[in-house]
Amino acid sequence: MQLLTDEIKAQLPNLYSTDKQEEKTAVCKFFNPAGAGTWYAVEGEEQPDGDWLFFGLVELLDREWGYFSLNDLQSVGVGFGLGIERDIYFEPKTISL
Repeated sequence: MQLLTDEIKAQLPNLYSTDKQEEKTAVCKFFNPAGAGTWYAVEGEEQPDGDWLFFGLVELLDREWGYFSLNDLQSVGVGFGLGIERDIYFEPKTISL
């Protein structure tokens, strides 16, 4: 599955551009199809090495704001031959802690 499309890239605000906002808009959702783990991307930028760095809401052991990279998401194997997936039905929505 392609985790990051050109459409999503165009919708993502640059990193740090929503710092002052209490409520933020999640542009896309990544998830572990075999267990815990959800990542909502609020901001994102391509890095000099070609990877993408995101800022968003991360739900793992806790629910917190944090940074995660496309390479990290793509490198996770969750068992059963699966990896992290993108929710293709997700519509941008306002989120907060």
